[in-house]
Amino acid sequence: MPAAVRTAAVRTVTAGAHRHWLLKPIGFNVNQCGFAPRSSTAYRHASALTSHPTVALHRHRPLGLARRWRNVPVYRPLVDLSTMEERHVILTYRLDRTTIQELCAQLEADLMSPIRQPTGILPLVQVLSVLHFFASGSFQSTVAISSGMSQSMFSKVLSRVLSALMKYMRSCIVFSEVGDLATVKGDFYALGHIPNIIGAIDGTHVALVPPRGSEQVYRNRKNYHSMNVQVVCLADQYISHVNAKFPGSVHDAYIMRNSSIPYVMEQLQRPCVWLIGDSGYPNLSWLLTPVRNPRTRAEERYNEAHGRTRRVIERTFGLLKARFRCLHMTGGSLMYSPKKVCHIIVACCMLHNLALRRQVPFLQEDGPDGGVVAAVEPVESEEEEDDGDDTDNRDRVILQYFQ
Repeated sequence: MPAAVRTAAVRTVTAGAHRHWLLKPIGFNVNQCGFAPRSSTAYRHASALTSHPTVALHRHRPLGLARRWRNVPVYRPLVDLSTMEERHVILTYRLDRTTIQELCAQLEADLMSPIRQPTGILPLVQVLSVLHFFASGSFQSTVAISSGMSQSMFSKVLSRVLSALMKYMRSCIVFSEVGDLATVKGDFYALGHIPNIIGAIDGTHVALVPPRGSEQVYRNRKNYHSMNVQVVCLADQYISHVNAKFPGSVHDAYIMRNSSIPYVMEQLQRPCVWLIGDSGYPNLSWLLTPVRNPRTRAEERYNEAHGRTRRVIERTFGLLKARFRCLHMTGGSLMYSPKKVCHIIVACCMLHNLALRRQVPFLQEDGPDGGVVAAVEPVESEEEEDDGDDTDNRDRVILQYFQ
């Protein structure tokens, strides 16, 4: 064999500033892409490999991919859903096994790693880790350890799953359609015997760490920082509308006036329909509020029926925050930007609706009756000025149904 080959088993041919060919000994150990790194010691000290023939391989793009993929870890699931008890699956992830598998299949295309940014994390691992984070309300580092990944990697996974879920928001949170109004009205009438109700509206606060320099904007009336979340729910606690983009210092009535609710309700006024809200909202032609100072027996009966009907929104908030502890004060404040907190809130509302539609029970380890708990949120209302109140509509309801 010529001396030139004996002294260098690997040679690169250059044309200008670009390298086009890589000579590699047959039988050399290569990485998962099929190419060994250019800086390998075997390439620089190849005098001992002179007995191996050499072949020429194209170098342009594959070697670049090899350098990017060389140190990419491959994460394996630490749990096996097929071997877990159904109760344990619901306690840990708040969804049953079948629903989780269908959710992974729906989000798989959005969670698959792009070629230029591989993560090595299966879609199932990503979904399970985020569900566990929503359910436990724990720190990212704790959830990351239980998921078998680093804290920084879990942060990327959380952003990716939230982004995938936001694409399906409008199909998971849907306001009442005209064809469903009769059923919705009947369900609400069974609660308090007030006709033509299609939704209960209220606001709740989700604690967060405020951005630096904007602490006062996010400080609510209870003296902690939060996002004020407006929700409209149905009689079965299904969330039909959510608005989570306003800070905690903003009043409930202001959020309602600056949301899509007034426009939607005005479009539905041909068949007479109403929302029901607490005294923090003004009394409008499509919004019924309680009488603040009842003077007649009819007004008292109306307030009692109003309270029984509106209590469904309190139960909805209680169930939502008990199911996803990251939204509850006991889970601590969410340490993310307000925009990401908004996405987390909306994602939890979507998963809440999914659990209701799939009839997944809410379980708690120390709850009564095998762990089934009916969570109720305490009543929280803000007083609103009487300016702009339209009480004629409410007076007609009292006169017609509660005399």
